[in-house]
Amino acid sequence: MRRRYSTRRGDVSPGVPCPLGARWDGAGVNFALFSEHAERVELCLFRPDRRRETERIEMPERTDGVWHCHLSDVRPGQLYGYRVYGPYDPSHGHRFNPKKLLLDPYAFDIAGPLDWRYPHFGYRHGDDLVPDGRDNAAGALKAKVVERAFTWGDDRPPRTPLDETIIYELHVKGFTRRHPKVPEALRGTYAGLASDAAIDHLKRLGVTAVELLPVHAFVQDRHLVERGLANYWGYNTIGFFAPERRYAATSDPVGEFKTMVKRLHAAGLEVILDVVYNHTAEGNHLGPTLSFRGIDNASYYRLSPEDPRYYMDYTGTGNTLDTTHPRVLQLIMDSLRYWVEEMHVDGFRFDLATTLGRESDAFDPAGGFFDIIRQDPVISQVKLIAEPWDVGEGGYRVGGFPPPFSEWNGKYRDVVRAYWKGEGGLVGELASRLTGSSDLYQSAGRRPQASINFVTAHDGFTLDDLVSYNEKHNEANGEDNNDGENHNLSWNCGVEGPTDDPEVLALRARQKRNFLATLLLSQGVPMILAGDEMGRTQRGNNNAYCQDNEISWLDWDLSEDDEDLLLFTRGLIRLRRSHPDFHRRHFFQGRASEGVTDVAWISPDGKEMTQEEWNTSYARSLGMQIFGSARAGYPEASRPEADDNFLLLFNAHHEELPFVIPSDPPGARWQPLVDTFYPASRELSGVYKPGDPYPLKARSMAVLIQLREAGEDF
Repeated sequence: MRRRYSTRRGDVSPGVPCPLGARWDGAGVNFALFSEHAERVELCLFRPDRRRETERIEMPERTDGVWHCHLSDVRPGQLYGYRVYGPYDPSHGHRFNPKKLLLDPYAFDIAGPLDWRYPHFGYRHGDDLVPDGRDNAAGALKAKVVERAFTWGDDRPPRTPLDETIIYELHVKGFTRRHPKVPEALRGTYAGLASDAAIDHLKRLGVTAVELLPVHAFVQDRHLVERGLANYWGYNTIGFFAPERRYAATSDPVGEFKTMVKRLHAAGLEVILDVVYNHTAEGNHLGPTLSFRGIDNASYYRLSPEDPRYYMDYTGTGNTLDTTHPRVLQLIMDSLRYWVEEMHVDGFRFDLATTLGRESDAFDPAGGFFDIIRQDPVISQVKLIAEPWDVGEGGYRVGGFPPPFSEWNGKYRDVVRAYWKGEGGLVGELASRLTGSSDLYQSAGRRPQASINFVTAHDGFTLDDLVSYNEKHNEANGEDNNDGENHNLSWNCGVEGPTDDPEVLALRARQKRNFLATLLLSQGVPMILAGDEMGRTQRGNNNAYCQDNEISWLDWDLSEDDEDLLLFTRGLIRLRRSHPDFHRRHFFQGRASEGVTDVAWISPDGKEMTQEEWNTSYARSLGMQIFGSARAGYPEASRPEADDNFLLLFNAHHEELPFVIPSDPPGARWQPLVDTFYPASRELSGVYKPGDPYPLKARSMAVLIQLREAGEDF
């Protein structure tokens, strides 16, 4: 028997086509959905249990490709979806199937999860050219009408200058899931991240911003669910406006997220979102029909020009959103503005950002996506960070993005890893990375802050694993250890994995201090992976995307060595934040025409590096002298803040090196502040004069400060 649905004809009015989505206006709800190629659209309403469809209303109006109506008696909390009618013709790019309930791309809250027991695939099993006639509504995701009002009070974004920013990349769930001082009901949630215990750790550490792995609503992949695993990282977005409900301790994820932001702001911490606008969770031509594919496949996705049945895949996920389409650009910009204006976030890190800048096939830094970002009065003023690569041809674009974008600097990661691993002949490139990578950014008129420096990130080894494993150990992922990166530039210090050997453990601890000191004292913006400051391990798994368990969650039960590393990291961050020498707004000039030197490179004999020494293939040592007192010769607008003079000494060799203190400035006295050979609990002593050898231990780094004489003011 065919179910009859009320048409609610007396309650339906035309409404308006803008803004898109479901908007409560106090007198009802306006619904607006873009679909350029649809022939008919039905709005479907559901009971709170999410399974019973109660009414279908044919959208009466269409304006410029937007279907819209207004219902006077609908209120916040109403669940809804769409059925979109049109041709099912994959060979021409169309995959309409009204048997599949579709999620509103502008859903501000999403009721789920997706139940894979229902037929969410738009085609008959085994043949995507034939539509499937089964209804999936009972197990489909539903959008929820929300009340968007929130009392922000005196909330103000911290607006930390980019040159003073220190980013901490974390997973909302993994950060607090095992934290003993976070109330159990709040662990792993937005409220948990906003708890006193979580904020206390971030404040004491000294970071200025948290970068959250994806919190846009995402789908658990069917193949992972069937294997008892989960999409932990969340790079499988289905809703670009809705916060992921799995991270909510309450039934109101929108309000909980806003409260989290408000509390972090009150603590002086910015919130940066890792966002995935390059693809959706619908996969390739054999993927499910959940939203965009069934609403207007030919408009939302990049289809193969030779055969529109298939998708252009620059992302490695099966599909690519078409950022050359004006409505897709509108979706992205509307989403970005929503998260800034209504959710008060402070910036974005764009996953696989090269894809967003592809015009036709090639990457274009002057393309439409960048143009619309740069002219936008809201988005152009927040922090914008690109992951400057994708899997397509010519996808590695480090240094190729236009301002105001900063970039994850993969070249920084690779040379720092290789140098401390012990590879020779890298001191020239290391010097470029230490000083902000001017070879990548200065010619484009950018500053050191364009470089987001990192040694580790969510994708790859943790810092502890970087010094404990030569090979990846991803067996828990169920892919026979074939997934994940093979070229990790890691070194296990002599033993693969856990060991009780005190010499190996001491070397690993030293290497971790080397990486952290290099990262936090380089020009540019440092990014720390959550847990690296206290020895977090993933047991050698360098692709823990599907490990929603103790492999990925932070362990807050710290050993004595973990506590010491945490103390060391805090000290480094204090040093960086208290000295503008380590976060300059402009690139070093080197030896300026007026004879002023702001940075010099020193060889172990205490003299400036010669060209031959720069080119030596076995070189593993380097001295970097920063003259914080050098301010003459700079234009007034770019003149650096006066600071102390510093000497940074690097030795990746396996033997101790007596590094001679340079003669400039004459008569200077130098005191060690940091020596990575020793744990943080070890107090450093001694004063060194020009010509004195500093005993730079094997595989270690030292930082010395020039002592000021009485009355001397740099």
